[in-house]
Amino acid sequence: MAAVLTLGLSSAPAHADPQSVSFDDAKLRITLDATHEAGMYGLYSSVRRDDDKWKGASGVADVRTKRPVRPNMEHRVGSITKTFTATALLQLVEQGRIQLDAPIAQYLPDAVPGERGQQITVRMLLNHTSGIADYVGSAFPSFAQLSPESLDENRFRTLRPEQLIKWGVQSPPTHAPGAAWSYSNTNYIVIGQLLEKVTGTEAETYIDRNVIRKAGLKHTYFPTSPHIRGSHSRMYEALYGKADPPREYSVYNMSWAGTAGALISTMDDLNAFYRALLTGKLLGEGSLTEMRRTVPVKDADGNTVMDYGLGLYSVDLPCGKYWGHDGAVFGAGTQSLSSPDGRRQISYGLNLMKYQQLNGQGVPMPHAIDNALGAHLVQAVCGGQGPLTAATPGQRATPPLPLQFVTPRTAG
Repeated sequence: MAAVLTLGLSSAPAHADPQSVSFDDAKLRITLDATHEAGMYGLYSSVRRDDDKWKGASGVADVRTKRPVRPNMEHRVGSITKTFTATALLQLVEQGRIQLDAPIAQYLPDAVPGERGQQITVRMLLNHTSGIADYVGSAFPSFAQLSPESLDENRFRTLRPEQLIKWGVQSPPTHAPGAAWSYSNTNYIVIGQLLEKVTGTEAETYIDRNVIRKAGLKHTYFPTSPHIRGSHSRMYEALYGKADPPREYSVYNMSWAGTAGALISTMDDLNAFYRALLTGKLLGEGSLTEMRRTVPVKDADGNTVMDYGLGLYSVDLPCGKYWGHDGAVFGAGTQSLSSPDGRRQISYGLNLMKYQQLNGQGVPMPHAIDNALGAHLVQAVCGGQGPLTAATPGQRATPPLPLQFVTPRTAG
């Protein structure tokens, strides 16, 4: 794995925004560079405390040309899309057009056929307790063998939401409706179809008009082609060492992710979105209360690693509870976290994914990148409060890291 992680790395320094008031610029730069030096090809970070902002980037956007990453690059943000989709849905709940605890069959009788459709509620879709399986394994079957074959073959394939839902619904349920938490992109494709059914508008268009524009975001959009419109990094997928060297997946038809994970954004826009959400500019207090009503997410040993609400989760950091989401698509990882009042925030993007090794149980082993990235996160939002402890083999790094770092998901 070490050979994969050092491929094409350069000593490109961090590029920090000069407006660094109230931040320890040196420590933020050091922890960002340390993540690159640990093996991450390139990453960018946007930090905000009240009205003060810091932005930085470290490493390369292209391992061949050594083109450096920049803080304002557009990025595929994966399942952070789910917070946008959930926000749009909750706006309709506020309008009385959808009920959270109504069965999905009441709105989409054909999406989840039979008794399951009567048992699975809208809330269960939003908080991943529906028991509907994820469709990603069916869409990319070679991933089960950690082979990039089906990823390569389907770069330009267009998939309809109906097909994605069919794959998820026809797979064996992960558990009975409401009985447990299990992450599934299928849930949010169904939510997208629910938005369309109730509004009569394409889901992506509705989210753009009522969430993205309302939040004042300028660089956030659902792609209409396999290409990213603005300046961006190439995106590399290592498949836990099975893709050697890592494959590049910057150009990709994202219809396979849709309202579950297709959004493109910038780190500044993500901070602006979550601040607008948490301060009541997009939803009323009642809806935010529902959004933050969580179920526990446990690891294989039964330990709670985070709490998941309606398209939003919380993690405990050394300086308190933070809310947000993460995203992982082929070659691109993202996380955005905010304090409950939206005053302290960080969003960061990565351009190398599944860089860890898997243990005998198929679980990713902690990597030096994880600890370095965790140190940057704590420095950004906590000012370094509570030293980050290094993880030994078989242990998770602390503080809690994004879902894509602790479970071998392909997307989300």
